[in-house]
Amino acid sequence: MIFKIEDVTVCFPYDYIYPEQFEYMVELKRALDAKGHCLLEMPTGTGKTIALLSLITSYRLSRTDFPIKLVYCTRTVPQMEKTLAELKLLHDYQVRHLGDQAKILSIGLSSRKNLCVNPKVLAAAEENRDSVDAACRKRTASWVRASENPNVQLYMVKFANVIVCSYQYLLDPKVAGTISKELQNESVVVFDEAHNIDNVCIDALSVTVRRFTLQGANRNLNKLRQEFYRFKASDAGRLQAEYNRLVQGLALRGDVSGTDQWLANPALPQDILEEAVPGNIRRAEHFVHVLRWLLQYLEARLDAENVEKESTVSFVSSLTSRAGIEQKTLKFCYDRLRSLMLTLEITEADEFLPIQRVCDFATLVGTYARGFSVITEPYEERMPHVSDPILQLSCHDASLAIKPVFDRFQSVVITSGTLSPIDLYPRLLSFNPVVSRSFKMSMTRDCICPMVLTRGSDQLPVSTKFDMRSDPGVVRNYGKLLLEMVSIVPDGVVCFFISYSYMESIIATWNETGILHETRQQKLVFLESQDAVETTSALDNYRRACDCGRGAVFFSVARGKVAEGIDFDRHYGRLVVMFGVPFQYTLSKGK
Repeated sequence: MIFKIEDVTVCFPYDYIYPEQFEYMVELKRALDAKGHCLLEMPTGTGKTIALLSLITSYRLSRTDFPIKLVYCTRTVPQMEKTLAELKLLHDYQVRHLGDQAKILSIGLSSRKNLCVNPKVLAAAEENRDSVDAACRKRTASWVRASENPNVQLYMVKFANVIVCSYQYLLDPKVAGTISKELQNESVVVFDEAHNIDNVCIDALSVTVRRFTLQGANRNLNKLRQEFYRFKASDAGRLQAEYNRLVQGLALRGDVSGTDQWLANPALPQDILEEAVPGNIRRAEHFVHVLRWLLQYLEARLDAENVEKESTVSFVSSLTSRAGIEQKTLKFCYDRLRSLMLTLEITEADEFLPIQRVCDFATLVGTYARGFSVITEPYEERMPHVSDPILQLSCHDASLAIKPVFDRFQSVVITSGTLSPIDLYPRLLSFNPVVSRSFKMSMTRDCICPMVLTRGSDQLPVSTKFDMRSDPGVVRNYGKLLLEMVSIVPDGVVCFFISYSYMESIIATWNETGILHETRQQKLVFLESQDAVETTSALDNYRRACDCGRGAVFFSVARGKVAEGIDFDRHYGRLVVMFGVPFQYTLSKGK
């Protein structure tokens, strides 16, 4: 249908629109007109995505003097695929009714593992998927392209009208520069399913270091040292040129090729970006020595026998007195590492992740005096009898990661099906929305029958509280409930657990007691893992089992990737079982 909202002609690709969808578009337009940020909450299942896409693309067509770009951020790849499918449907409808003027270029940005089409890279990936990044960079690094064909790289972001990507492309400071530098300030940025956006922001600026991290970093330094001496013997001029650039300052930051953005720096304030790299780490050999001292200090900190928590100021003071590394040197560790790796033409990003993590830690701890804590734990909180020391730089201020987005772009839309209490988010993220609105569902769903079970068939209580979740009676009753449900409910059954570890322990117990075997007599069983490829394959086979009438059970994790953005509609989700409620673990030292 085609209708008007004030001066904007809206193309909506369906014959019917819910009242809340129309109200959502009205409030969204009000925010765009005011050139400000907004918070919009509308229940899941009411067509929020298509309403948002329809209004913004139609708004763009009405502003021919300066067409805006839309950056649509999702949390997971399945959400991205769903958004692109909705966008294609909308695009075809707009072109059919408005002609070629409605044509747009849309792109979806994901990892190389998902998007690379080079046959040689894909052939290598069949044996090891983790090799995709390194193999791709060996063909796309700036020095490779310069020697082969300097014009081979096409930056689609520059020409795209709509960009669909994950949160990390704008919130993770190590990759945010990939697309943000190509966008106008007038662009509209949307964070969909943003109910956990504060946690995403905090995770983006939190760094955890373990013993195996430091061991890997030491191996990385050995290889960097070898490569340095190899270049010194064969191309000393290149090392001298790098030194000269560092003497002049950090202007080289803006000259990094898009294909080398995997080495981008963590979030640094503008005043630091304008400083020069300290003299004691300009020479490559000196920088490697400084990193050795840093690793030795961190190794000593991991020997702590008790839990310690301190401010970043206190941590840096201790580091300076014991290892002689000053705060200003720490600030530039990540940039200096990036410059050295580019100079030495290193493309094996995965291999050098440990030293990148250590330099990330150093840069953040040396930059921020507030909003962070440094926590040392001799063991994992939930496994106190296993020695596994952890050094964690924990961010407590979600606004630090998202502030550059609010400052840079004219309109940022925070939207989700659950944002209540809606007045909490402006305080968490430190911004002032021009529109803040919550919409209710206008239609009833009589086909849904919600039930809450607090006791099993033997009248024993069931719960996933920490002191009850592993009780044999609770596990047995959960298993009996599953068996009863799969024996009477046709097609697909989806089960959500509170965590991966709890799901694995429950399934292991069910396997030992025969419950899993009895379940398989009724339906095929599939489960989500933390590997994206395995989970995608499991979902495909789950759908096939439902399509052919065999029926299936899918075990998943609340707040996992399947829980966010996968539609279990029609026969794919005749029944949903929640084994417990995934409350936040409040005893975590980093929260």
